[in-house]
Amino acid sequence: MENSSSKWIATVASIWIQCSSGASYCFGIYSAALKSSQGYDQSTLNTVSVFKDIGANIGILSGLLYHFVTTPTRNNNGGRLWLVYLAGAVQCFVGYFFMWLSVTGIIDRPHVFFMCLFMFMAAHAQTFFNTGNVVVAVRNFPDYSGTGVGIMKGFFGLSGAILIQIYQTLFDGKPTTFLLMLAVFPTVVPLVLMSLVHANPSDTTNDKPHLNLLSWIALTIAAYLMIIIILESIFTFPSWAHIIATTVLLILVLSPLQIALTAQKSTQQGPSPVMDPLIMAPEAQEGAPVEMNLIQAMCTVNFWLLFLAMICALGSGLATINNITQNGESLDYSTFEINAMVSLYSIWNFLGRFGGGFVSDFFLHKYGWGRPVFISITQLTMVGGYLIFASGGNLYIGSMIVGVCYGSQWSLMPTITSEIFGVKHMGTIFNTIAAANPLGSYLFSVQVIGRIYDRESEAGGGSCHGIHCFMLSYFIFAGVCIFGVFVSLVLFFRTRGFYALILQRRPKQLQG
Repeated sequence: MENSSSKWIATVASIWIQCSSGASYCFGIYSAALKSSQGYDQSTLNTVSVFKDIGANIGILSGLLYHFVTTPTRNNNGGRLWLVYLAGAVQCFVGYFFMWLSVTGIIDRPHVFFMCLFMFMAAHAQTFFNTGNVVVAVRNFPDYSGTGVGIMKGFFGLSGAILIQIYQTLFDGKPTTFLLMLAVFPTVVPLVLMSLVHANPSDTTNDKPHLNLLSWIALTIAAYLMIIIILESIFTFPSWAHIIATTVLLILVLSPLQIALTAQKSTQQGPSPVMDPLIMAPEAQEGAPVEMNLIQAMCTVNFWLLFLAMICALGSGLATINNITQNGESLDYSTFEINAMVSLYSIWNFLGRFGGGFVSDFFLHKYGWGRPVFISITQLTMVGGYLIFASGGNLYIGSMIVGVCYGSQWSLMPTITSEIFGVKHMGTIFNTIAAANPLGSYLFSVQVIGRIYDRESEAGGGSCHGIHCFMLSYFIFAGVCIFGVFVSLVLFFRTRGFYALILQRRPKQLQG
């Protein structure tokens, strides 16, 4: 049996993979080059971006593959998790490489269908990385699953800003070369580290201090990136300044290894206080056992409540970031300001992903609050962000609010999934619920923003400038999130008894 403390090395390897995997959040950097090189209008560009969203969030295959390769059988000991990362790496390279060939003109301009296919493959890769890293985190830190998922999703949220910082250092002003970088870098990192990632639950009583240190490192990286992005928006950095800034960033990204080595030395062998799989009381749920498969989960009302809440929050949030470039252009923001906004959105996304897990863990352990209430709180806050967008207010403030609230869903939803439906089939179930992201993005990007923007552009002779370009779209988004608040509150009240059981069954030393 592997050393119980090696879960910390697995955690660091997962963090590094997450730091390289968020290329889908960099779409704003090369979207203009893609649009101009392929001769797309805004609706067509949004259609391509929707396939990015579909690929990035339809992770059913990754969930099924994870379950297949990690379930022990007569001919398999369940130790082939590396196949999940290999499948992701192959798709990442093929998708971005063919997009690069298309944009540079090395191959003839492909039909929109094939560009959508390339985009789908490139983005679909990250579901394999995410599934492996998130499910392993839940298995390795079952008593702090919110914090574990928050760390993994948080670093994934930061990855967009990290990749953009590397791009600005090496290839600034060459978005087509950035596509080639995305074909190579996020492919190589998982291939190098995949053998180190494995689920190895052990004694959890000493995990919290080390998880807190990893959290502080994540917050430090986020703060550092924000400072660098702000400075770059004020001053023109010479090449040597970019090199120094990126070098410091890479040192910070590598620093979790020291935490892992310290945790290895302090981890004590012993029986795990992890709670056994809960059997929910009939009044807490619908009378079903926790460990459900996908079909069983889909037969519950709670599954569809969570799915509908995610359509509202994730779909509108993703439509916002996908159109941030065009929104900025319509209000006369400079290209540099827009790029800074895209990078800062990654920071806000991180804060939401990290904070959603950490804060919900605190309130669950301390006060017994069910996690779905935080979906309600964050969606209500998103309404304010969309009203800022609709009124033509400061896009930096609006994108900060929406980014934090959007990111929080990505730590809340997988954790709620593991608690309501169990861990055994978690990868398949939470990836199915994540389909709400591209579905919502299609509804809100193509059918709302795309159609309204193109209608306004036709009235303006092919271009659109002013508040009216996006005003109606964001009023619609605000209404959608008000509906999402209602749906998530229903889920909260339906699961209050269940979360009370979770708190009762946790070891006493983990409470308070």
